[in-house]
Amino acid sequence: MTNKEFGKSLEKRTKALAVKIIKLSASLPESVESRVIRNQLTKSGSSIGANYFEANKSRSKKDFLNKLKISESEANETLFWLAVLEELSWVKETKELEDISKEVKELLAIFISVGNKLRSNG
Repeated sequence: MTNKEFGKSLEKRTKALAVKIIKLSASLPESVESRVIRNQLTKSGSSIGANYFEANKSRSKKDFLNKLKISESEANETLFWLAVLEELSWVKETKELEDISKEVKELLAIFISVGNKLRSNG
């Protein structure tokens, strides 16, 4: 798989993740408290892919790494909100929550690995 193909496959994964997170957020109970979490989770979860898409359109390695770092940061924030939801037991389908968390962790590991590789190559 070429770098370009790999990048496109990650774009698809991050977009699919955003859709899953938006659907999960929409399923949360209606309350002032859940609205806060819904907004934070939706913003961070969809921003992972948005910033990765931007990274793939960057004009320089430095710009790519910067956008990739933002995707990492948003993934970490998303993991925080998913952990909060788990603690609150607001999600009926715990398997769904586990699957989303697993995907975020995998993407985070990939972003870190790619970033480290690019930084070490000068």
